[in-house]
Amino acid sequence: MNSSVAVQWQAVCKLDDVLPGTGVGVRLPGGQAALFRTRDGSLYALDNLDPFSQANVLSRGILGSLGGKRVVASPIYKQHFDLETGQCLEDESVSLTVYPVQVEDGEIKLAIPA
Repeated sequence: MNSSVAVQWQAVCKLDDVLPGTGVGVRLPGGQAALFRTRDGSLYALDNLDPFSQANVLSRGILGSLGGKRVVASPIYKQHFDLETGQCLEDESVSLTVYPVQVEDGEIKLAIPA
């Protein structure tokens, strides 16, 4: 997400709703995000729409690492997306929107364009 764009923080779920090592799909105005909590407790959010299958399934992908990057593998065609940048590792022309994440009073919030 471009840092010069005005954003608003939207509460999407409680921290306890996302178990370490898993992802959940959350609703946003105009779409969905895939919210991930890694085993070390780090939080990441990307578009939930898999650009290759056009299905909202990335939240069901498998978390791991590839080439020193934290990734999620799409459950459909297995492309890997960098959790920090949204970049597809197999096709550099494809990337997902990344949403900044914060936790406030046990609630997870994502920054979305205002």
